[in-house]
Amino acid sequence: VPAILNEAIPSATQTIDEGLNTCHMLAHKYTALLESMQEDPHRYMQLSTFKLREALFNVRQYEAFLCILLSDAITSAQEVESLNVQFAATMMQLKNTVQDKISIDSREVFPLFLELSKLWTSFQDEVVLLSFLTNMTNNLQEYLEIQSELFPEEVLTSLLKGVTVKSDEERIRETMETRVTVSDFKNQEWLFPETTDNSDQLLIQYHSFCAYAIGVKGLTLPGNPAIGILKHKGKCYVFSSKEAAYAFAQDPDKFIQLNVEKAKEYAELIQLLELHQEFEHLVPHAQARIADKCLRKPTEKCDSSTQTDTHILPPTIVRSYEWNEWELRRKAIKLANLRRKVTHSMQTDLSHMKRENFTQVYLLKVVSTQTKRDNSSNVPKPQIFLKGLRGGSSPTTHMVKVDLTRAVDET
Repeated sequence: VPAILNEAIPSATQTIDEGLNTCHMLAHKYTALLESMQEDPHRYMQLSTFKLREALFNVRQYEAFLCILLSDAITSAQEVESLNVQFAATMMQLKNTVQDKISIDSREVFPLFLELSKLWTSFQDEVVLLSFLTNMTNNLQEYLEIQSELFPEEVLTSLLKGVTVKSDEERIRETMETRVTVSDFKNQEWLFPETTDNSDQLLIQYHSFCAYAIGVKGLTLPGNPAIGILKHKGKCYVFSSKEAAYAFAQDPDKFIQLNVEKAKEYAELIQLLELHQEFEHLVPHAQARIADKCLRKPTEKCDSSTQTDTHILPPTIVRSYEWNEWELRRKAIKLANLRRKVTHSMQTDLSHMKRENFTQVYLLKVVSTQTKRDNSSNVPKPQIFLKGLRGGSSPTTHMVKVDLTRAVDET
């Protein structure tokens, strides 16, 4: 798996770089063509400015997505490099622990096996991530192919004859020596990279494009922080030229509103320029949860319920009311019959409407007496012997009764 990653990551990075280079070339050509059309409108009568701007914004969007994918691929490469180092160190430690031993304590080996398992799982996760990035790059390729159908290479070459195509780097290099004079503005705050700490971490509005060229020219020109970074109402703006910076600083709110109107005309600018504060209902849910990327926190929601009484006022329903005439007659006959009846009643213990009585009895205590000595007497047991009951040789029986009971005084 590590060998596959070491081969696949450079290949994926190269594919994304090639797509970025193609995007840059198209964006530079579209920008040069739009600038030439603004200078000489009669030269390109057959060309639609609206479609050309849409193509430019689409290419810039594609470029932004590829930059995100490239950043993820670079992060994945760094993670794989770190995992390779940890994997090699763990394997070396495991070999030194095992060596040529016949038996090893499991407490020494199992932690190393668990660490190797975690590292191997991390390698597999990176493979899945790289596959996901590659598939996404391939799926985005069709959007770049649409550009070649709208504006084929031959058509662009013929339209750009005599027009100088400048790249974003060339435009920035041309304006590196120009900068805004702070003393010309009394109520504006300007920042410069060389005098501002962590200037590369500043949140630049409009995706670091020129804040003036978007609303006025409808172009996405790269802003140069070296000219000066205007801080207006807590937000930072960059510009493509000194003249654009001066024009924007005269009335920033006006040009900000122009950019919003341009975004309404070209809806793709809302996401490209990150105009979430102006179009809050279009902020993606995943991005709205990140406080760093969204200037306004999403509205918190919760489930709640309320209960209302069925009858707020006391009921006014008369249960004895009857609208049926025959029912009234039935009740009248019933009452008339009751008058001729004899009523019997009886009262039970539970319904005599008297209070319950309780009595408490104190039981007598047990008393016993003891004499000084115990005495007893024994009565002789009567013993009587009868002789001649079994008979004998003579046919007649002669029974003799002998009293053998002892006298009382003898016992």
